[in-house]
Amino acid sequence: MTIKTPEISTAKPTLYYVHDPMCSWCWGYRPTWDILQQKLRQEFGQKLDVTYLVGGLAPDSAEPMPEAMQQMLEQTWQRINQQLGTQFNHDFWRTCKPRRSTYPACRATLVARQHGQEQAMVNAIQHAYYLHANNPSDIDVLCALAETLGINVDQFKQQLLSEQTEQLLQKEIHFARKLPIQGFPSLVLVANNQAYPITLDYQQWQTSLTDIQALLSKI
Repeated sequence: MTIKTPEISTAKPTLYYVHDPMCSWCWGYRPTWDILQQKLRQEFGQKLDVTYLVGGLAPDSAEPMPEAMQQMLEQTWQRINQQLGTQFNHDFWRTCKPRRSTYPACRATLVARQHGQEQAMVNAIQHAYYLHANNPSDIDVLCALAETLGINVDQFKQQLLSEQTEQLLQKEIHFARKLPIQGFPSLVLVANNQAYPITLDYQQWQTSLTDIQALLSKI
């Protein structure tokens, strides 16, 4: 099983994981997704590709997040914790200046992909945001995370702010929106130029695996 850059047509079945690195429900789904990937690797090996797609939750913004939105999102964190047991560091809402802006974090994952560190960057962003109360909407935070992954900071920042990365982000968002998704996170299996939504269960990886097995058995 390999991780690759998205393509509209694929030579073999491809499971798309549509997400945003600053999506709190994606963070809640993370433990189940990690196990599902392991099970897919064990069962299908090189017969199935898995591709990460950033869907782009919130465009660039320099404006402070409205107080009402901050309260709504913090309540969402509390609900995810109650339902899934996911840990959140609520100091973020008191020590940072929240902005409704996830595109910088999305771009960071795209740049990291070019360095073979896509999943590591997603992991770093989630831990920085949800556990360490850092703000991944800030370029300096993303650069610091890149440095921890061994990526040259100057090169990373140049790529992060480049028009090429912006075009790649817009292309990826456009592609993700063409898929049959229901928000983030979503799973879609593409095979024989057909896209099939996969049932996503936040606590039971078996649910998605059963869907994928059933579909691939017919191909």
